[in-house]
Amino acid sequence: MIEVKSQEFKSLSERYKILNIPILRGAITLFEVMIIGIKTLQWSADKAMEDEEEKEIAEGKKEKKSDKKAGMSTLSAILTITIALAIGIGAFMGLPLLLATYVFDIETQALAFNFVAGIIRILLFLAYVWGISFMKDVHRLFQYHGAEHKTVFAFEDKVLLSPANVQKFTTFHPRCGTSFLVIVLLISIFFFSFVDAIVLMWLGKINLLIRLATHLPLVPFVAGLSYEALKASAKKVDNAIVQALIYPGLALQRITTQQPDDEQLEVAIVALQAALGEDLKDELAAPPEVKSEILPVTA
Repeated sequence: MIEVKSQEFKSLSERYKILNIPILRGAITLFEVMIIGIKTLQWSADKAMEDEEEKEIAEGKKEKKSDKKAGMSTLSAILTITIALAIGIGAFMGLPLLLATYVFDIETQALAFNFVAGIIRILLFLAYVWGISFMKDVHRLFQYHGAEHKTVFAFEDKVLLSPANVQKFTTFHPRCGTSFLVIVLLISIFFFSFVDAIVLMWLGKINLLIRLATHLPLVPFVAGLSYEALKASAKKVDNAIVQALIYPGLALQRITTQQPDDEQLEVAIVALQAALGEDLKDELAAPPEVKSEILPVTA
């Protein structure tokens, strides 16, 4: 049985027009998606633990407990994201700047410095993604990621959504969070080169502390800029420049998406049905048994 938790969501950028401007809306959307993602993963993990506990109780290995854990709150999700961002920024922003500063003698060369720091950042990111892909739970997560892409492709191709039909499609999709991250890494090289050039013109010098003070506050801006680039690329997928921009992201999806089984495809199909609601009802093949939980609109 597939258990579905549905909750209507409206982005801040949709609720307040002043926030719906290019770049700003991208930064806001990114943070909102991270909150939703963390809370959803926690809910899924809790359900998996409940299933395992019920199995152990049925086998007589464990006694049933009356208390039940509450789901993750938005505040807890924000705290988790804040800690994760601090670690991520330290590893993928601070460390490359540190290495580029003390290993290479190019501190005052804006483009060369950020190119080297960018390459270090990309290598660290690739090593991280490749490393975690060997973890059993992460590999399964990447299978669900592949199932999501196959299902979206099938829906866009107006094919009846059944595991057999969806399985025929590829797991590589151009509008993906993986492609977004790669675009962030590439844009950051040129954007921060421009920032460093301005700092050098104004101050006549630049060092690690100045770079940290100017680069870190601008990370949301780079994320928003990358969001707009990815959004624009979706409208011109046949353009040679756009294809070159999204190719690295598609290549990285060889790691971040894996071939799913039919049960995982069923989950992806039902998830798409829940996300799009009645608009998808007539397009779906008969779904498996589903238990739904509908929550109030988010604040």
